[in-house]
Amino acid sequence: MSTFFERLQSETQTAREEMLGIEQLQRGARGDISLAIYTAYLTEAYHHVKHTTPLLMACGSRIPSSKEWLRDAIAEYIEEELGHQEWILNDIRECGEDSEAVRHGQPKPATELMVSYAYDSIARGNPLSFFGMVLVLEGTSINLATHAAEKIRESLGLSQKAFSYLSSHGSLDIEHMGFFEKLMNRVEDEDDQQAIIHMANMMYKLYGDVFRSIPLN
Repeated sequence: MSTFFERLQSETQTAREEMLGIEQLQRGARGDISLAIYTAYLTEAYHHVKHTTPLLMACGSRIPSSKEWLRDAIAEYIEEELGHQEWILNDIRECGEDSEAVRHGQPKPATELMVSYAYDSIARGNPLSFFGMVLVLEGTSINLATHAAEKIRESLGLSQKAFSYLSSHGSLDIEHMGFFEKLMNRVEDEDDQQAIIHMANMMYKLYGDVFRSIPLN
């Protein structure tokens, strides 16, 4: 009998493969992007990563007492994720761009919609759905982040200091995924499982749209 984590991976495979086939991601993995494209990516990353801790807090606040073990896990996630948006701003600064303009700027509509959908799903739907977003963001990071960081750094001739976010998240999220798998295999309620699967499939589309919104010219 398969575990829920295995089922989650299986039932989101098509959406995952579609997202990983996006040209912006493919070119990034090869290092075939300009500095402008890399900083455009970092800009959108900042505008969704800054919501990670607030989203985790929102999710934790709605977890029922019968799933207190899950709230404890969310507390661990929060401790791990605090301040990562500042890493991105540092990378932007190392690329020679105005990080404060990014901090006070607005995301592209695709990024805003992805974040809004996550908040809405937690507030109006099943708070456990948020773990579908965790699967997508951390899984994509494992697939691409460290490898892409090295390829882009070589291509653009940038300092390693301009890749603190990408370089750290590839290896960091491999550790997180082991923790995530064990966590998901404790989720037994069918409604919770369906909510997580649905969110993951939606997030592969919405996160994919964030990458699609980054111009390649």
